[in-house]
Amino acid sequence: MRPAERMRHTTILGLRAGARAAMGGDGQVTLGDTVMKQKARKVRTLYKGRVLVGFAGGAADGLTLFERFESKLDEFKGNLERAAVELAKEWRTDKMLRRLEAQLAVVDKEHAFVVSGTGDLVEPDDGIVAIGAGGAYALAAARALLKYSSLEPPQLVREALQIAASICVYTNENLVVEELR
Repeated sequence: MRPAERMRHTTILGLRAGARAAMGGDGQVTLGDTVMKQKARKVRTLYKGRVLVGFAGGAADGLTLFERFESKLDEFKGNLERAAVELAKEWRTDKMLRRLEAQLAVVDKEHAFVVSGTGDLVEPDDGIVAIGAGGAYALAAARALLKYSSLEPPQLVREALQIAASICVYTNENLVVEELR
């Protein structure tokens, strides 16, 4: 694929706050300078409603990773930390998985991780994960809102994503926000 035709995808933001967690994502998928889809759903609740997962990257690649991660959650009985570590290890060593162009953000009430195909597994100190084209904008907005507002986690995620959408051309305002209570 030529650089001008590179697919750009979405913004995902997740966070833990107290005994709650929320994650949201926009719905835009573009190919080059063309918007291909406005309402893609890239955030899901997994493992009996106890884990939130979002992906940024190619849709087929992201869905493949959702399935792999879900099987790891089942294998390790909902232990998010262990499932994320094992997926990162498998992603790094498996020839087919290494070719996937996507990232995962995963959150439960105790942990928040970014998992990438390079074998990276990062648990941010502040419990906020952000990936995708507008991830840095959403992360900055979320940190400011967390510090200077009293918004509940789902509202905070929604507001931060709307700020990112107002800045990033690869992020739209068709948001999906999920919450763990």
